[in-house]
Amino acid sequence: MSFNNKVVIITGASSGIGKALATEFAARGANLILAARQYVTLCEIAQSLQQQYNIKAVAVQCDVSVEEDCKLLIKQTMATFGRIDVLINNAGISMRALFNDADLAVLKKLMDVNFWGTVYCTKYALPQIISTKGSVVGVSSIAGYKGLPGRTGYSASKFAMNGFLDSLRIENLKTGVHVMTACPGFTASNIRNTALAKDGSQQGESSMDESKMMTSEEVAKLIANGVESRKRTLILTFQGKLTVFLSKILPSFLDKMVYNVFAKEKDPLLK
Repeated sequence: MSFNNKVVIITGASSGIGKALATEFAARGANLILAARQYVTLCEIAQSLQQQYNIKAVAVQCDVSVEEDCKLLIKQTMATFGRIDVLINNAGISMRALFNDADLAVLKKLMDVNFWGTVYCTKYALPQIISTKGSVVGVSSIAGYKGLPGRTGYSASKFAMNGFLDSLRIENLKTGVHVMTACPGFTASNIRNTALAKDGSQQGESSMDESKMMTSEEVAKLIANGVESRKRTLILTFQGKLTVFLSKILPSFLDKMVYNVFAKEKDPLLK
């Protein structure tokens, strides 16, 4: 599909992969609805993209964990553009704490943002996407295929997102709606800096070497290409593809590999 004059909603668009997606789709001619909690930052991004790419971009303050915010996001999109071609459920948060130490409120927060945010936005956008035979995209994670230590809530939310999108895809096999699950591997973004610690506070500093990771811009380009060619699933990075492959044929061996990788983090949780 061509994105010229198409309407694309991106949640979590104020930083990281979401901001990179906004730039990528603007460069391909799409009009944008950018959603996030950081309204001032969103407005700056929207204004910059409009000037640089001669498209229309609208900032909408939205906390995707709040159902009413998601409903109003879709209402604002329809009031502004009258259509929805692509919904990218990108908003997400992570965590870093062993389950034994973590406050249960941390896991609930991750489910509210990562899973329920996707459900809320998709619920209200779907009738319009059916009418345009458009796309629903979930920016999931390799953690949605393999449980990661210290990320029980994150993995659970991404497994839930993957299952939701898989079911949605089958329900819409005859409607013309395209559903894509995008699973980046480790990506250089701010998600680890804002990850929740065991008490719900932000971690602040990444526990991994970000310099060796795929960039947000590279991820955004691959996701846009995937939407354009209406792919079913995107598994990004060699490490991610290897993880999914090994989870099917050598799950116990993969458990040990994952343990060893996370035991080498800065200030490791696994001793």
